[in-house]
Amino acid sequence: MPKKKTGKTPNPIPTIGAEEMAIFQFIQQKSAATVREVADHFADHGKARTTVLTVMDRLRSKGLLSRKKVGASFQYQPCVEPSVVIQSMVKDFVRRVLGGSISPFTAYMSQSGEMTESEIQELKKVVAELEQKQIDSKANS
Repeated sequence: MPKKKTGKTPNPIPTIGAEEMAIFQFIQQKSAATVREVADHFADHGKARTTVLTVMDRLRSKGLLSRKKVGASFQYQPCVEPSVVIQSMVKDFVRRVLGGSISPFTAYMSQSGEMTESEIQELKKVVAELEQKQIDSKANS
């Protein structure tokens, strides 16, 4: 399997749609998969093999998948961690849909009441880390 990129990547991750994300996540869960394996999995969702192949080739051209010849077929592998892809999607969503502001998101989270205790603790941890980064940034200025 190719070496996975972690953390910040030199090239920004391209935006991907829901269909691309579903296929990327399936391949990530398996570590590697052929077009046939992916097409068989998504056949229940009404996806034809040719559609799956097109999506996988798009993911490869975007630098998210690589492929290698194994026997008579190609095996596709993820080139980046899913967390990097998700982070890029969230950043794009905030920029494109929320106009760069996370205020609508935080308002939704506070009003939805759907967060578990562990998610609230995770959010508190993120806020504490952000506060520490601001303190460190001011100290280094």
